[in-house]
Formats: sequence, structure tokens, C-alpha cells
Amino acid sequence: MSPISREGHSVRSVRYGRNRMLVMCPLAVLGSLGWPQRKVGLIIFLALVGAAIEVLQGTTLIDRDLDMFDWIADCIGMAGGLVVVMCANWVLHRKG
Repeated sequence: MSPISREGHSVRSVRYGRNRMLVMCPLAVLGSLGWPQRKVGLIIFLALVGAAIEVLQGTTLIDRDLDMFDWIADCIGMAGGLVVVMCANWVLHRKG
């Protein structure tokens, strides 16, 4: 089954990007809960991990392609995880 191409990106690539978001979101949530005072360091670390994965995929060691959109998907997933934590903190600490 071949993927359908849309504007240079395949449906398979979009699904993979979505999966990357779904992986980074819980990592950001758990990291934010585990180290609430170190969110900036956590985001930098997770962004570097996502970039390292892409660099590794761009080498000839594995048969994959480097795609910056995957790294962007990682960052969107991290932002989503932080939003989840902020909303949970707001709900738990609101007065009333």
C-alpha cells in the first residue's frame, strides 16, 4: 500500500509526526510534574533529544530520512504537554 502524496509529504509522514507528538506530550507532562522548577531545562533537553533523533535518522546508520517537520511535531507535543500541566494546576489550585 503506497502512501498518498500531498504537497511533498505523504500521509504516512503525517501519521508519524502525529505519533511523535503523542510521544513527547506525556514526556513533557511527566517531566513537568517530576521537576516543576526546571521546566525550561526540561524543554531544552526534550528539544535536543528530538533534534538528536532527527540527526541520527539523517545518517546512513539507519534507513530513514531527516525531516525537520518531525522535530516541529516534537516541539508541538511538548507544548501540548505543558498546556495539560498548566490546566491541571489551574484546576487543582483555583479557589472556590
